[in-house]
Amino acid sequence: MKKSAVVIFPGRGTYGKDELGYLSRYHPDKADFIAGVDRWREENSRESVSSLDNAKTYSAAKHASSINASPLIYTCALADFATINRDEFDIVAVCGNSLGWYLTLAAAGALGEDGGIRVVDTMGSLMESEGVGGQLIYPFVDADWRSSRENERAIGEALHAGRTEGNAYLSIRLGGMAVLAGDDAGMAAMEKSLPQAEERYPFKLARHAAFHTPLLEHVSVKAFDTLGADLFHAPSIPMIDGRGAVWTSHATDVDALYQYTFGHQIVETYDFSKSIEVAIKEFAPDKLILAGPGATLGAPIAQELIRHQWLGLSSKADFSAMQKDDPFLIAMGRDDQRKLAI
Repeated sequence: MKKSAVVIFPGRGTYGKDELGYLSRYHPDKADFIAGVDRWREENSRESVSSLDNAKTYSAAKHASSINASPLIYTCALADFATINRDEFDIVAVCGNSLGWYLTLAAAGALGEDGGIRVVDTMGSLMESEGVGGQLIYPFVDADWRSSRENERAIGEALHAGRTEGNAYLSIRLGGMAVLAGDDAGMAAMEKSLPQAEERYPFKLARHAAFHTPLLEHVSVKAFDTLGADLFHAPSIPMIDGRGAVWTSHATDVDALYQYTFGHQIVETYDFSKSIEVAIKEFAPDKLILAGPGATLGAPIAQELIRHQWLGLSSKADFSAMQKDDPFLIAMGRDDQRKLAI
């Protein structure tokens, strides 16, 4: 009997130096798909994903830039999605974080193969050229991944400080993490306000703009001007968006999907936490499968499971114990878990 699964797609910061060679390592059989992405890139005078993935050394300046990271992650993640064993898993829904929304659209068939890379590459280019402000991460939770009122209060105070000095917003609810964003003045005030936590937070994200805030309204306008609604279709697999709303094959207003994708999704908070809550409570999957590259979303997903005491989880230790023998969350970016999905 097949296991039901919700597939989750990663965001921008997931192709790091350890992922270099991901396509050649895991997807030598996806030559036609990769060639299609390369063709689009070359026609638009951009370096091919094959060349980027096959580079001898990882360059943060090159590989982590929006214009290159976005199509790299798209290609790796969609190739992973195609590799999932459909004889063992019934994919009942798909969702993602930030950039992962565009990947979700492509995986579910709401964007065709040409439309998928066109949207991802265009938005990566717009963010590279038009992005303003920055992002930082700070935990809602303590070191054992339990809710922390002290941290939540610190986040609220930081947002107030950022809004006093400039502009500051909650950009993404990322499981047990808050991704905060703002202009330069707002970012500086938030960083100054937040106390040190776990010897690493607040952590400023390099090469990230103030995604999912009103500061990117001009990017939303350019996206609408550049990308037409004719790229969009009703999905063949249910999709969970960054508000927790579900889009299904028989109940999708395609124009509303287009408006959400380049409107609300760009300028308002992306609630990845809510999408995971909806995934587990509405679809009750046997497994969650996290597509690669990387596996950094594993912790935020686990933190959200703990918050809802899903499967009886109440701590980081509980989650680690569950994952040892029969993991509920299968991360395809990890060799020890990848084999369980393909």
